[in-house]
Amino acid sequence: MKITKTEFSGLVIIKPRIISDSRGYFFESFKLDALLQAGILFNPVQDNESKSVKSVIRGLHYQLPPFDQAKLVRVIEGKVYDVSVDLRKNSSTFGKWFGIKLDSDTKSQLFIPKGFAHGISILSETAVIQYKCDNYYNPAFERGIFFKDPYLNIDWQIDSEDALISEKDLRHPLFKEAENRF
Repeated sequence: MKITKTEFSGLVIIKPRIISDSRGYFFESFKLDALLQAGILFNPVQDNESKSVKSVIRGLHYQLPPFDQAKLVRVIEGKVYDVSVDLRKNSSTFGKWFGIKLDSDTKSQLFIPKGFAHGISILSETAVIQYKCDNYYNPAFERGIFFKDPYLNIDWQIDSEDALISEKDLRHPLFKEAENRF
């Protein structure tokens, strides 16, 4: 497992070692001691999985403390563009976003620490995304940011005119109006 830091404190890319042969492949998708050795404290309590079709954008989502969540995201099938927005007011990257393509071929993962909003856009015909969370989902603490916020100016890697967005996600406030307790 190779762990690569990004310019965002705590946000890391994890590339597994894939062992392949004529029968298929094997890799370790989660290894707590490797994360701990990299200084990542993560104790998942919930696994989530979603399936979406091409051009879907989900997000930007986050939960307020005390139900804020760190996430370990991976793509089981397909290809996505994964976006994280730093909501930590004391961070040097506050209000900036990080994007990375994740797919089922490379099996790379993204660890997103608490204090980030998260979203994905679907680049393949369909995609199945699995993510581990270190806190339980609580709808009373769920918040979001509008995906086309002009301040953030996120490039979702798809034509926004073709984007499929839930009614709920279309009602999220802009970044500067979003509730933030980080």
